[in-house]
Amino acid sequence: MRKPTRPTTGLWNHQDFMKLWTGQSISEFGTQISGLAIPWLAAVNLHVSPFLFSLLAVLGFLPFILFALPAGVWVDRLRRRPILIVGDAGRAVLLVYIPIAWAGGWLEIYQLLVFSFVFGILTVFFDVAYQSYLPSLVERDDLVEGNSKLQTTVSAANVTGPPLAGVLISAITAPYAIVVDAVSFVVSTLFMLRIRKQETHQVVHTDDAPRPKMWPELKEGLRFVTRHRHLKWIAVCTGTGNFFGQIAFAIGLLFMQRTLHLGSFWVGFVFAGFGVGSIIGALTATRYQRLVGGVGRTIWTSSVLFSFGSLAFPLSHRGYAIPLLFSATAVTGFGGMVYNIAQVSYRQAICPARLQGRMNATMRWIVWGTIPLGALLGGALGEWTTLRTALWVGAIGSMVAFLPVLLSSVREIKEIPAPVDEPTMMEADGAGGLVEPTTPLAGAAAADA
Repeated sequence: MRKPTRPTTGLWNHQDFMKLWTGQSISEFGTQISGLAIPWLAAVNLHVSPFLFSLLAVLGFLPFILFALPAGVWVDRLRRRPILIVGDAGRAVLLVYIPIAWAGGWLEIYQLLVFSFVFGILTVFFDVAYQSYLPSLVERDDLVEGNSKLQTTVSAANVTGPPLAGVLISAITAPYAIVVDAVSFVVSTLFMLRIRKQETHQVVHTDDAPRPKMWPELKEGLRFVTRHRHLKWIAVCTGTGNFFGQIAFAIGLLFMQRTLHLGSFWVGFVFAGFGVGSIIGALTATRYQRLVGGVGRTIWTSSVLFSFGSLAFPLSHRGYAIPLLFSATAVTGFGGMVYNIAQVSYRQAICPARLQGRMNATMRWIVWGTIPLGALLGGALGEWTTLRTALWVGAIGSMVAFLPVLLSSVREIKEIPAPVDEPTMMEADGAGGLVEPTTPLAGAAAADA
């Protein structure tokens, strides 16, 4: 009987991609543990109020409003792999502080809030560089496969990570469970240090053409997204979904722990539903796209699925909460994964290499910039009214998130087109202003976190 062998086609033989994929897979599993352990530490061990609890998410995502756009400029100016390495190593150091401070007896919520903000800054630079690095690591035709593989392991981590986090929290308490995530970031750093492929995107500025100032470069990335007839509506859809979805997510753990009286394992089990749906979405994204008939239909139909998932939280009661919430998170995870693979692959393919960092930064600034605002509103509503009322606000608002892509020309995109070289800001200014980017859509009728 023949032994099963590893596939030898596609990216399986791409050694540098496999190093990136392996390191990030390990890191994603660790992130799922701290993603539950840190909020649990604040809610149960430190007994914080709903508003202070929501500030953890607010300060964690606030750097995307403050730093995402300049981060895009720097990512386009610098090598991206060193940014990834510093981002992972720095976050490992920050995570180690929490169990040390808890053991020393001086950990307070205000330290966790500062931690969330600094951790968020490193995450901004890492995420912008990460999405911009993949197109320079693999060929354009491999982008969908690369994103699918990366998202598959994210989904697998989402499935096993939260229940494992619940078990670890019960066994060794939340502060010490965070050590596992710190170790995972160290391992990811070591794998990225071994990547050998040289980046070629960097722009070289001569004495005759000095490095432009940040604002013109930043503005070029903004214009590429906001004037693109597809990207701007994708950004609006994602940003709206993130805003209202975060109202529920910011206080969802508190609701499950204080209103539904679920333990750490069952809270982790509910969150694992996101992973179950996501891994199914990652494995079937290409087939789903063929089934619905194109990239645009994939984007808008999958956005409907993640738009309605938040309804399960305010509808939940103790007798049937676990199956209802697990089913809802699974559907949301599936829709979100299919949506992200389609729209991220589309963005990466149509954007010129020199603009990848600024394009991704602009998208992150828009779509993740709404997250702290939603979290702040969720915490305030949970503090001033009830947790269930706040969840209803988030659920009802989420139901309109899919409309921007359904009612725009995004739904008419058939295939991922070739990239178009856009004029630089200096060239555009010399021609009388930046021209709106145009995208040739193969087979089309007309047509961003």
